[in-house]
Amino acid sequence: MPSDTHNQRVLDLARQKGLLRTSDLDAIDAPRVVLTRLTAAGLLDKVGRGLYRLPNYPGSEHEGLVTIATKVPQAVFCLLSSLQFHELTTQLPRQIWIAMPRGSHVPRIDYPPIKMVQMSGEVYNAGIEEHLRDGVKLRVYGVAKTVVDCFKHRNKIGLDVALEALKDARAQRKATADDLWRYAKICRVTNVMRPYLEAIE
Repeated sequence: MPSDTHNQRVLDLARQKGLLRTSDLDAIDAPRVVLTRLTAAGLLDKVGRGLYRLPNYPGSEHEGLVTIATKVPQAVFCLLSSLQFHELTTQLPRQIWIAMPRGSHVPRIDYPPIKMVQMSGEVYNAGIEEHLRDGVKLRVYGVAKTVVDCFKHRNKIGLDVALEALKDARAQRKATADDLWRYAKICRVTNVMRPYLEAIE
């Protein structure tokens, strides 16, 4: 029978972490049934399979990314989600875009909706940055790699989005021409990007 001490320890942990995974209870030796009981009592909200948080917890703008990073640590946020993270788009993507190594299965997540792109080898590994948000490590492609990815996946997101991202990244000095070229070579889109890069230099 879980005690009040367990309840308190779980609530303290939720306060400290923001987003609580079922597996986090192992660290404090609390039985999983405490989560069910606290949820039933309205002291915790279930926000996804195996994910909980305090009801009054102020969800940040990165809440969706944090949820996915917690469940799929190898996911790298890319394309529209990365543009939004770096404040390079006015669009609000309906799905969260993630890159996974080639051969990966689409993660089974109820919420938020995700769109997965498979990338292989250096294309997947190049340009990953780590940012801490709400106590969770987010893996996000840097600005230059994101812009190049937009050109590579222009059929999925639209060439207009890629061009807007390129213009904004250069105007806000968030990516150098050298960085863009370097990633364009890795992603094999130098021929596609050359006319646009030359036009804005």
